Amino acid sequence: MALEICVKAAVGAPDVLGDCPFSQRSLLTLEEKKVPYKIHLINVSDKPKWFLDISPAGKVPVAKIDDKWVSDSDIIVGILEEKYPEPSLKTPPEFASVGSNIFSTFGTFLKSKDSNDGSEKALLDELEALESHLKSHDGPFIAGEKVSAVDLSLAPKLYHLKVALGHFKSWSVPETLTHVRDYMKALFALDSFEKTKTEEKYVIAGWAPKVNP
Repeated sequence: MALEICVKAAVGAPDVLGDCPFSQRSLLTLEEKKVPYKIHLINVSDKPKWFLDISPAGKVPVAKIDDKWVSDSDIIVGILEEKYPEPSLKTPPEFASVGSNIFSTFGTFLKSKDSNDGSEKALLDELEALESHLKSHDGPFIAGEKVSAVDLSLAPKLYHLKVALGHFKSWSVPETLTHVRDYMKALFALDSFEKTKTEEKYVIAGWAPKVNP
């Protein structure tokens, strides 16, 4: 029986997969583990009552695993790893926090209206830390040749960074960060990523109200 998962629908297109990176992370995990699943697309600006009954906070993703609805992508991914151990997506503990501040620094820089507030430098510092990790370890992924949970968490966030900063700030990852750029290419080329990504226009639509409130 297919596992059920509720994820964000696209802004302005309720029948299309939306731009939530945490929803995509959960879908990437299901794809990599070859677990059959059924998607429920949730219009987050008009949440149905049945969804609020299973997710009172109204947050996606929520997955039904063993007849129990579970929220939070960290918890969902953890349960999937235990329930479906093959192929293993466990990240070695020493690599688990690589890149963990990229998304928050990206969001701050994206919303910033002041070019001197240090938000761009904060993001560059995080990307340079990722560059030095990738440079000092055999890749193409963070823990080596095989994709692991940390990559599946970062892939949607780096996609948002590429699309949203490109659109709103004409900004891209500096060419000097060759390992980061190659890493992003490797992530975006995964079959699981191709199957679970939203279109760029929906990433832009999702960020627009936060960039220009």
